[in-house]
Amino acid sequence: MNTNSRLEQANDNAAAFWLAQARVHGWRFRTRPGWTAVRCARTPEDAHRVVVTRPYTEPGLLERELEDLLSEWETIRFTLEDPYGGLDLTRFGATRMPIMPVMTREPGPVEGVSATLPALVAVHGGGSLTVDEALDGDTFAQVERAIVDGFPLPARQPWTRGDALPERLWGEPGWRAWLGRVDGVTAGTCLTYDDGQATGVYWVATLPAQRGRGVARAVLQAALAHAHPDRPATLVATSLGEPLYRKLGFTEQARTCWWTRTSVDG
Repeated sequence: MNTNSRLEQANDNAAAFWLAQARVHGWRFRTRPGWTAVRCARTPEDAHRVVVTRPYTEPGLLERELEDLLSEWETIRFTLEDPYGGLDLTRFGATRMPIMPVMTREPGPVEGVSATLPALVAVHGGGSLTVDEALDGDTFAQVERAIVDGFPLPARQPWTRGDALPERLWGEPGWRAWLGRVDGVTAGTCLTYDDGQATGVYWVATLPAQRGRGVARAVLQAALAHAHPDRPATLVATSLGEPLYRKLGFTEQARTCWWTRTSVDG
């Protein structure tokens, strides 16, 4: 599989991840050859999401399509993911975020993980970490709270159950949630989304009091081993997470440029 194919799998998975949320929340969305947009609409302040999924030869044409969309949807805030790096959205009042790598991991076993769940590992500083899949609504709510407080998601704070991640998402095909607990207390989490071609990893989060203990590594290992080890895994890495992902076998496919606008005045 060549690099472009893996990159496109990562792009498609990210688009499908947001479309699944749109279906559950009842948000509007639009798919076009080369991009997908979701009108996240809990409040007017919510950031709409756009994922560019294929290369484009005329950036100006795509920018005009986006301008029409933002006007139609009366978008105030948005985040756009451009893994091809050719767009310039400064005229929309958007700011370019630090460049991040799109990374993929080839299918295969994950070392150091038990064959069954819950996985049990010792963590730095003492204590035992168990990692398990969220298989009921209460556990899924714990996952949601860990993401809101640990990632964090400031727009969803203070946490309200079901606000960021409605329980219906837990039953959405492809969605799975993973929870790590140290001595029974929630410590970290992540989500995976399988679209039939790849398994995307999203919102890897560790609660502040548990950082530096190996929680994220253990949760991610369990998710990779028990979600779909027969498929490639995909993610976008922050600078803090990239070293861990490389140790777990992820390699860079491209550097993605994310643009954000926080208000109509920029």
